[in-house]
Amino acid sequence: MNKQENTIEKVCSFYINEWHLTTMILPYINKELNNKTQIITILQNGIKENIEEILKRMNLKENDTKQILNVNWTSTEVIKYTNLQEQILNTKNKKIIILVNGKREYIENANKNINKILRNNKNKTKISIINCFEITEFDNISEITKKHEYILNTSGIQRISDVFEKEEPQEA
Repeated sequence: MNKQENTIEKVCSFYINEWHLTTMILPYINKELNNKTQIITILQNGIKENIEEILKRMNLKENDTKQILNVNWTSTEVIKYTNLQEQILNTKNKKIIILVNGKREYIENANKNINKILRNNKNKTKISIINCFEITEFDNISEITKKHEYILNTSGIQRISDVFEKEEPQEA
């Protein structure tokens, strides 16, 4: 029996406010939509109005604008496990991005549901979970970066080890 497995990539990102989040992720999301990637959002803080406002000011192809507007940019009060499960398990895409934003507790709950679903996913799919944290909630982001392989910033996705220097042990 040949077992198909998902490739799961854990990405973190940090933002100051929803405008910062919007301007940071929009170029990346546009590129991924053009690569036929499915975008699923679990947003504590919806950014639909911000997306619409920025798209008015950008010189994008009409098709790109439509694709971006077709993503659900509204907030999700309660994470619907069955809706999320249906979106992930019934995808025809080879790659899925699950974009999660909000405070720490909200993101942790969303990731618990995502992990439950992924245990049952038999599709061979590359899945990127992008956890976007509100930076005002943290004094030290290292506890978050330790749980992720990559970071998304205005330069795109990069390995955390390429962005942050490793901490050197302190000499006594």
